[in-house]
Amino acid sequence: MARQNPRSTIVVWDVPLRLFHWLFAAAVALALLSSEEDSALSGWHTTVGWTIAVLLAFRVLWGFVGGEHARFASFVKLSAIGPHVREVLRGRPRPSLGHNALGGIAVLLLLVLAGMTVVTGVMTMGGGENELHEVVAYALLAMAAIHVVAVVIMSVLSHENLIRAMIIGRKSAVAHPGSRDGRRASVAAHVTAICVVAAAVVAARAYDARFPAARQGEHSSVSRGGSADRDD
Repeated sequence: MARQNPRSTIVVWDVPLRLFHWLFAAAVALALLSSEEDSALSGWHTTVGWTIAVLLAFRVLWGFVGGEHARFASFVKLSAIGPHVREVLRGRPRPSLGHNALGGIAVLLLLVLAGMTVVTGVMTMGGGENELHEVVAYALLAMAAIHVVAVVIMSVLSHENLIRAMIIGRKSAVAHPGSRDGRRASVAAHVTAICVVAAAVVAARAYDARFPAARQGEHSSVSRGGSADRDD
């Protein structure tokens, strides 16, 4: 059982979750920057897509076996949305140790949209329509922008630097009196996560033998709905 924390900060976000968060943010940004055919990064677009797929495989698993506040059960609480929205509208939201109610929904939407972006991207590689992939990708980017704005607003309203918390993994004990350090993930959970990530990489390479290498001219072939990027 976790002990009470006598220190000035409380451990909230575990290291694997923080690594996922910032790698995922970087991957989504790179996906956007490499999406244009004339971009210097265009050859990396498919590789970035597969990387997002691998990251998603980890996050889904970590949502069940990860640290206390990384688990879906800790922040997916529909009954808390109404009270939280009313607090926000009054400008006095209560500080949340993990994700708040709306933040939890945003996390789920980001994961779902990222998954749909990967799936539609794979469909495009196989000859599917590129328009659907673009629509879903723009929806993901819009949701990411909303999430960033919401984090800034909540940081101001709650007087708590949420970006810093996701960097160092800790929040102020003063803002959360009586709280304890979040329970850590087990050794077995870490081993399982490594195996899942490795399996996801193997699966990506099985479908696309050129992953994780860059490639030239992939956007011209994809935009035509061709499958030139897939090795038989």
